[in-house]
Amino acid sequence: MLKVNHKFQSFEEYLSYSDNSEKLYELFNGELIELPAESGLNVEIANFLFLQFAILLGHRRVRGQGLELEVRGEPKNRYPDLTIIREEHIQLFSKRNTIPLSMSPPLLVVEVVSPGDLQRERDYIAKRIQYQDCGIPEYWIVDPETQSILVLELTGKIYAEVGNFSGNDLVLSPGFRSINLKVYAVFDREN
Repeated sequence: MLKVNHKFQSFEEYLSYSDNSEKLYELFNGELIELPAESGLNVEIANFLFLQFAILLGHRRVRGQGLELEVRGEPKNRYPDLTIIREEHIQLFSKRNTIPLSMSPPLLVVEVVSPGDLQRERDYIAKRIQYQDCGIPEYWIVDPETQSILVLELTGKIYAEVGNFSGNDLVLSPGFRSINLKVYAVFDREN
C-alpha cells in the first residue's frame, strides 16, 4: 500500500483533496493509504450482486466499490464492495461519491471478504462495529471461503444476526424482502 505524504487534520480537509486520479484512499491517522485492487473473484461476486439489486431497485440506487463512507475510528472512511443508497443521496453525488456522517446512512452495505486472517477480521469485526455505529440498517458479509452470506440487521443500536445463509438457502433480507437470491448462485462460477 502506498502512503501519500500529507497529514490531514480533519475529514473535511481530506474531502477537499484531489490528486486527479481514480485511486481510492483510506484516511488513517491523518495519512492517506492507497487501497490495493480487489481480487477478480471479489469483483465478480460484487458485480453479480450489483446486477441483482439494480434489477430490483434501478441502477442509480446501487453503488459499487467507489462509494466512500465516512466512519468513526480508524480508518475514517470505508469503501464497501456494494452499497444501496437512499433516493436523497443520488443528487448529492454529482461531485463526490461520499456519504459523510452528517448525512443519512445508506440502507445496506455489502462486503465480500478477501482472503487472509487480517481481511476476515476487518470485515467481520472492525467494519461491523463501524457500520453499526453509522446506523446502517443492514450489513451483509459475503464470504467466498465458506460460501456463505451473513445478514445482519440493526436492532436498536446493535447488529443482530438475521441468518448465516449457505448452499441452496434463500437469502433473507429485512430491508429487501423481494431480492429472491439463492446463495449458491452468488458463488457459482459457471454462469
